[in-house]
Amino acid sequence: MFLILLSSLKILILLQVLDTKDLKIEKVVINGQEVQFILGERQSFKGSPLEITLPVTLSKKQEVVVEISYETSPQSSALQWLTPEQTSGKKHPYLFSQCQAIHCRAILPCQDTPSVKLTYSAEVSVPNELVALMSAVRDGEAPDPADSSRKIYKFTQKVPIPCYLIALVVGALESRKIGPRTLVWSEKEQVEKSAFEFSETERMLKIAEDLGGPYVWGQYDLLVLPPSFPYGGMENPCLTFVTPTLLAGDKSLSNVIAHEISHSWTGNLVTNKTWDHFWLNEGHTVYLERHICGQLFGEKFRHFHALGGWGELQNSIKTFGDTHAFTKLVVSLKDVDPDEVYSSVPYEKGFALLFYLEQLLGGPEVFLAFLKAYIKEFSYKSITTDDWKTFLYSYFKDKTDVLNEVDWNAWFFSPGLPPVKPKYDMTLTKTCIDLSQRWITAKEDDLSTFCSTDIKDMSSHQLVEFLALMLLAMAAPLYPVQVGGRHPSGARNGDR
Repeated sequence: MFLILLSSLKILILLQVLDTKDLKIEKVVINGQEVQFILGERQSFKGSPLEITLPVTLSKKQEVVVEISYETSPQSSALQWLTPEQTSGKKHPYLFSQCQAIHCRAILPCQDTPSVKLTYSAEVSVPNELVALMSAVRDGEAPDPADSSRKIYKFTQKVPIPCYLIALVVGALESRKIGPRTLVWSEKEQVEKSAFEFSETERMLKIAEDLGGPYVWGQYDLLVLPPSFPYGGMENPCLTFVTPTLLAGDKSLSNVIAHEISHSWTGNLVTNKTWDHFWLNEGHTVYLERHICGQLFGEKFRHFHALGGWGELQNSIKTFGDTHAFTKLVVSLKDVDPDEVYSSVPYEKGFALLFYLEQLLGGPEVFLAFLKAYIKEFSYKSITTDDWKTFLYSYFKDKTDVLNEVDWNAWFFSPGLPPVKPKYDMTLTKTCIDLSQRWITAKEDDLSTFCSTDIKDMSSHQLVEFLALMLLAMAAPLYPVQVGGRHPSGARNGDR
C-alpha cells in the first residue's frame, strides 16, 4: 500500500525561495554542504515558502546544486491515492498526480509558476508488480539494488516545461502500440478497448504537425486512468492523461484527443506566463483541435463544434452572471486560487476571438499561417496577452487598419459574451434543429410519420445535439435528468 512519496530532489537553483505545500522538509544540502532553511507560515491555497540560506553570495549566472530531502503528505492536493477496490483490477493500489494549476508545490519544492520552465530526470522505485510512468521519455528500468521486491523506472524530459506539466502515475498498467510513436496505457481490463478507441492518434499527430510545426517531444503516449480522474484529459508531455469515459466504442469522442495533442504546441511549447492569461493556452488549443477535426470530418463539422462551443460559453456566463469578473478573457488572479476561476470561458471565449480574427483577416489558411508563425516565434517561452497582440500586429502589419477595428478592450477585459459573434455554417446544426422542432410541435396523429431513417445519416455528435435540444425545449423531461451549466453539444468531456 502506498503511504507517502519520499524524495531527495536535486535542482539547479536561481532563487533561494521555493514554493511548497504540505511538504515535510528534512534537510537541504548545497554543493555537498548542509545549509539552513526556513519553512514559512502557510498562506492559504498558496502553501508555505521555503527559504534557503545560500552558503556564499552567488555571482550573476552562477549555478549551484541544491539537494532537498523531503516527504509529501498523504493529503497532498496533487496526488490521488486509490485503494485496490477503486481500480478495475481490484488487486493493486494506484497513484496519479494532477499539478495544474499550482499543485506541483504539493509534490516537490519548486518555482510553481508557468513563467519558469525546466527540464527534469527522475528515478522512481515501485513494487515489481507495478509500472511507473511520467510526463517524460522512458529511459529504462532496473532492479532496485536496495530491495529485491522493487524495481526502478528512469525518465528524462529534455524539453523545458513549466512545472505544472510534471506528472507521475503508478499502477498495474499494460500498454499496446497504436502508432510509430504512441503507446496506449491502462489497466488490462481497458487496454484493448483503449487501443481501438484511440487508433487514429498518429493521423491526428500528423495533421497537427502540418498545422503547428514539428512535434518536438519524441513520444506521444496516452494513459487511460481510473474513473476517479476528474477531467476529460490532461496534456502532460509524452503522456496525455484521459478519462475512461472516452471509451465510447465508436471513436466519437476523439476530439478530446485532438485537443490534448494540440497542447503539445499551444500550452506545452508556447505557455501562458501567468494564469491570468490562461486563454492563450486553451483558446489556441481549441482552435487547433477544431482544425484537426475539420480535416478529419469536414469543414462543416468544425463549424458545428464551434457553434456548440458558443452555446457552452453562453451557459458558463449564465452560471457566473454576465457581469462576473471570471467571465473576462484576461482575468486578475491576485490572491485568487486559479482552480476557483476554471470554466469554459478561456476555452470558448478565446476560441471565439481567434475564429472571429480568422474571418476578419482572410480565412482559415491565412490565420493558420499566422498560428504556425506564432508557435515558431514563442516556442519554449512563456508569454502574456500583450506579447501575443504585439506579434499579431507585427505579422499582419499590412492589415493594421483591420485589426484596429477590433474592440480589444471589450474582448480582453469586459465580462460577459464577446462584443462580436463569429459567423457559423449552420448546415449540421440545422438538421438537428429541424428534427427537434418536428418532434416538439408534433401532434398525436403525426407520431406515425417518425422513423429510424430520420436519424440514420446523423453523426453521434448530431444525435447528442438533437436530444439536447429536445430536453431543453420540454417543460418536463421524459425522465429525471440533470443538465449541468454547459451547452450539451459543447460539453466536451474536455481537458482540464
